[in-house]
Amino acid sequence: MFRLIGRSLGFFAIPVCLAGATVAGATDSGFLDIGWELERGVEIPSYAVTTPTRTNLNIEAVVLSCEQGPSRRGLQLRLYLWGNGPLAPLGAGNDLDDRPTVDVIIDASRHAAELLFADDFVVVADSADGSMPLLSKALLDVVQAGRRMELQFHLTKATRGQARAIDGVAVVDLQEGAGGAAVAAVRRCTHELSAMKESGDRFANASLGVHHPFGPLRQHC
Repeated sequence: MFRLIGRSLGFFAIPVCLAGATVAGATDSGFLDIGWELERGVEIPSYAVTTPTRTNLNIEAVVLSCEQGPSRRGLQLRLYLWGNGPLAPLGAGNDLDDRPTVDVIIDASRHAAELLFADDFVVVADSADGSMPLLSKALLDVVQAGRRMELQFHLTKATRGQARAIDGVAVVDLQEGAGGAAVAAVRRCTHELSAMKESGDRFANASLGVHHPFGPLRQHC
């Protein structure tokens, strides 16, 4: 399984309720449906956070995060996890596949993406700037304008002779809360230096490394 070492979710608090987190299949997540919330106290936010409206996975938060690549700044889609285990269906055993995959379905369109794993979050990306995995402009356009995003995962090993089944789902209401305006606000950070400077202490020492087709992943902010 791919592995990277990265920063934790500690730089913001997420108002979630885990009381209903045990699910069978993909059911209501038990999280408060807060919709997109932007980083506070800055002119240009460097992240927006929301929670799944429905999932059978150990996902605590979904984050659009502004990241600096070798030649440009872009956005990552990050899935922050609760608990100590890897991304997995709730109640799953140890039979996880070492080559997990994900598809991103937004309204009626399907988009292929890659999964990269950190200690407590997972990166979903469909492009890269050098070694930095990012979301493409085309996919960001759809995220900004879309209404419903469903992430479909293949996380567990398939039975011999059978096709891999979708065993993990996370649904996000893209227009809840600040909606597309939140996505547009975070996209402004790709053109401005000030937001990243204001957040410098949180990001300056973050360093990521990954064994992946994208190559070694490094974080420079």
